[in-house]
Amino acid sequence: MVALARHAVGCGIRVFVDAAGGLPYPAAVERRAEANLVLGAHLMVSVGGDGTLLYTARLVGDAAVPLLGINRGRLGFLADISATEMIERFDDVLAGRFERDLRRTLSARLIVPQMADRVLVALNDVVLQKRDTGRMLDFESAINGNFVNAHGGDGLVISTATGSTAYALSCGGPILTPDIDAIVIAPISPHTLSDRPLVIGGQSTIELRLTSQAPVRAEVTCDGVVLGDLPPDGRLVIEPCPRRVTLLHPLGYDYFRILRSKLHWGRGGRQGPPDAPRC
Repeated sequence: MVALARHAVGCGIRVFVDAAGGLPYPAAVERRAEANLVLGAHLMVSVGGDGTLLYTARLVGDAAVPLLGINRGRLGFLADISATEMIERFDDVLAGRFERDLRRTLSARLIVPQMADRVLVALNDVVLQKRDTGRMLDFESAINGNFVNAHGGDGLVISTATGSTAYALSCGGPILTPDIDAIVIAPISPHTLSDRPLVIGGQSTIELRLTSQAPVRAEVTCDGVVLGDLPPDGRLVIEPCPRRVTLLHPLGYDYFRILRSKLHWGRGGRQGPPDAPRC
């Protein structure tokens, strides 16, 4: 991160970093409060894993500043540029050599009587999950005002196409390519085998309510950030958000190459396109 900041300063670029960080940045780097990092910025660079990029996306908010992800984590579905090539790829962005990738987000609204609504935006997923060991959540779901199912289990993951390779995937959900305007609903450890993952239109509105009055804590998170607890008399409403997150990729970006690398596909020795079929 320090090397990239030093390089950017050397290119005559004004650089902002989080004032809370203790790294030895060049004197020309401007340290700012986290909430002010996006002010006047034309590019946000996230150095870390996918969790860091999700965190950076929250800082961007409605500013529509594009994100460049440098991967220092393990997976790197979102932050797809390696640390060894970050200077080269950063220079490519400055020269206009990049691909722009708009990603859908979801808005989660927690509605509780006698309380102000709480809202968070998620790039990956909104999760309703139990917090009490040995207890089961009983809840029901509706889509666009139509009752869908009564669920029993550990919770539910509501995911964008971007988040389909995250928590939803571990719950048996499908992988959606990022250009698909769809939402994945994946049960977490359902107690009914017929409660299966569901793919619905990206413009759908989902509503969740608890159906048991038992004192079971049901927590709602958005990209891992706690929105609050869903009480028996409350509602959780998830709907598409007008806000889009713009990711920047190197020219020639190949989503399926990322999948092959991270999910260890094609380990039979065939890394390229398949051979032509034989007659």
